[in-house]
Amino acid sequence: MDIATITILVVSGLLVGFINTLAGGGTIISMTIFMSLGLPPMIANGTNRIPIVLQNLVAVVNYSKSKILNIKTSLKYALPVALGSILGSNIALNISDIVFNYLFIMVIVFMIIMIVFKPKLWLNENPIKKNSPFSISQWIILFVIGIYGGFIHVGIGYFIIALIVLARGYDLLHANAIKNLVVLIYAPISLIPFILYGNIRYDYGLVHAIGNIIGAYVASRLATLFGSKVIRYILIAFMLLSCFQVIRMLS
Repeated sequence: MDIATITILVVSGLLVGFINTLAGGGTIISMTIFMSLGLPPMIANGTNRIPIVLQNLVAVVNYSKSKILNIKTSLKYALPVALGSILGSNIALNISDIVFNYLFIMVIVFMIIMIVFKPKLWLNENPIKKNSPFSISQWIILFVIGIYGGFIHVGIGYFIIALIVLARGYDLLHANAIKNLVVLIYAPISLIPFILYGNIRYDYGLVHAIGNIIGAYVASRLATLFGSKVIRYILIAFMLLSCFQVIRMLS
């Protein structure tokens, strides 16, 4: 691995770690970088999960130290996602890339509209929803999110945040912290099949992770200092960027 490749991986990792910790969708950048450096899509998909694990570990530690994340009470969100990711890592989704990309854009546009025109839903906690028991439909949705995450991971943070905010009544700051814990739990599990089938470039993954770790640390500290309002604007910006990237893929 030459200096140019190392530089590209570390610098892009900084951006990806920052984006994924505060919002989501940074995996699109990682996948693009890995494939542009010559990795086949499947190996890029597996390699990408190494920095994902490490960046979320850093974010979870920071959020936990700052008392924003209660790991014990948040683990219930991770269980169905982790179970779904086992299935998702071993099967191919019966949906074309084009159909998925359109569905992805629809979900992101819906979230942007809700964040812009219904800010109280995202900035203020709802104690009634927050303390209510999980419904069967919420468990199923988390399981399906896990299947998707196990298969490709791109944009999974948006889906997790939407469920935790809209269905469970958390504000964006706490929902984002829970999202990082969920990803930290399921990502290593989804990594196992890629390891078993040899679909990982450990050198690329670990070098990319250097930037991811730094980006995740900075992002989690920023979120702790400035709270939900800052995350709201960052989330909107990165969701728009994700839409733009997907539209470019469709064109």
